[in-house]
Amino acid sequence: MSVPNANIARHLGLMAAAQPQRAALKVPRGRSRGGDIDYLALNFAELDAEVAAWSARLAAAGIGRGDRTLVMVRQGLPLIASVFALFRIGAVPVVIDPGMGRKSFLTCVAHSQPSALVGIPLARLISRLFRGPFRSVKVRVAASGSLTARLSAPGAAAAAVPLAASAADELAAILFTSGSTGAPKGVRYEHGMFDAQVRLIRETYRIEPGEIDLPLLPIFALFNPALGMTTVVPEIDPSRPAAFNPAHIVQAIRQENVTNSFGSPTLWRKIGDHCRRENIVLPSLRRVLCAGAAVPAALWESSRAFLPAGQLHSPYGATEALPVASVSAAEIDADSVRGACVGRPVPGVDVKVIAVTDAPIATENDFTEVPAGEIGEFIVRGPVVTKAYDAQPEATARAKIAAAPGATTGLWHRLGDCGFRDESGRLWFCGRQAERVVTAAGTLYTEPCEQVFRRHPRVTRCALIGVGEPGRLRAALVVEAPEPTSAEARAFARELRALGAAHAHTAGIKIFYFRPVFPVDVRHNAKIHRLTLAQWARTERGYESDPKR
Repeated sequence: MSVPNANIARHLGLMAAAQPQRAALKVPRGRSRGGDIDYLALNFAELDAEVAAWSARLAAAGIGRGDRTLVMVRQGLPLIASVFALFRIGAVPVVIDPGMGRKSFLTCVAHSQPSALVGIPLARLISRLFRGPFRSVKVRVAASGSLTARLSAPGAAAAAVPLAASAADELAAILFTSGSTGAPKGVRYEHGMFDAQVRLIRETYRIEPGEIDLPLLPIFALFNPALGMTTVVPEIDPSRPAAFNPAHIVQAIRQENVTNSFGSPTLWRKIGDHCRRENIVLPSLRRVLCAGAAVPAALWESSRAFLPAGQLHSPYGATEALPVASVSAAEIDADSVRGACVGRPVPGVDVKVIAVTDAPIATENDFTEVPAGEIGEFIVRGPVVTKAYDAQPEATARAKIAAAPGATTGLWHRLGDCGFRDESGRLWFCGRQAERVVTAAGTLYTEPCEQVFRRHPRVTRCALIGVGEPGRLRAALVVEAPEPTSAEARAFARELRALGAAHAHTAGIKIFYFRPVFPVDVRHNAKIHRLTLAQWARTERGYESDPKR
């Protein structure tokens, strides 16, 4: 009996056969005289040919099945073509965020032990300058421009490389986490997990072949060939996503009739603000998928204005498990201060809420579920849940929970998030477990507390932190705002204190700090590094306020 080929790259060939002339990729290359964005366009047949050419190139260079290959290329054609080519030959792409910082990046390279590198000239130079982390690299392949254009010359045709037959449980890729509450970790993805992701994303959001996507996070463009969507590459620097011009994104959406887009709340808030100022609506968009951090109430509300024919959705999950749950603007109560509603689990994914512990949990016999409405720790099981971190057994032991002895239901992943399940079965995110603040009066979670203070008209981003010594922590709030004078800070603190005093869970927050720019993750530019802010606050002046004084 033959086993079906689970190689994720097969989806591109299927789409190239089903819709060969439909645009697969559009890469901006300037402006026309009339001001329109000028795109280099490839249809699905051309993209499939590009991947085939890359497969031959990589195989000829000596990269083969199972070879870990670090991908350091630009977004768009180089990223999609090189990654799908690696899938096609059975190699294992290693993908690391380009902007996470030199030290973290090099640590990730050293951990992943790649035997090959596919990269732009700068990437190949870096691999020679920092020989230690790259010592495992034996093969370096240049990645720039179109291979099919060069292979069209007489005598230059590449030998065809057949699609590798991959089992569902075969290692497909290593994708690194953003490291927002710790060191980035390599996540081991299998071909079957990618297959399940494609299926759940298609079914959950009713995505159809022929749609047009503008992904504000480059790695999400890798789903599009399998989904049959056109990828419109945005004019955005992935290493500095917050520096983008929202007018350029809006122009691309309107010009190309984009139907789908993925991006963080920070990026979409900026786009939404631009639409409000310029009185712009985006009628072609059917959906905006917004993830990377909790979506603030103001964005849920404003999205209803600039998406007249579509909706904002927030997929919930992590690099280790995505999607887990989803919620749309139609289901959101923007006035809630209970936490961020992340919706109901997607079909086939099980979520439990268990008693919070920082200790490892060996098997599912060793945890206790908490009742509806009580905050606990989220754990998840299903076909999109990864099984291990790469070469980090201790991190794997902390994050995974084995099935009960004799059971065949698979392992659980600890998301590292805290929240609760309400009476109707919806999940509510209350914050990262590592960022909860344990005081003598009780435990505070970031999202329900920060929601209260984000109601202040001058507060866009704020962060709950703990100040003082462990065991004697006091809850405090850092507000992202221009440095005020002492008098302004005291007045601002009094206003914030009055807001907090109106709710039981924030009544004990009496210390306030102000900082012009928050440290955030590079991937989404949305996840606040609260532990970094807590360290910063140790040497900064906080303003303590009590309205009774």
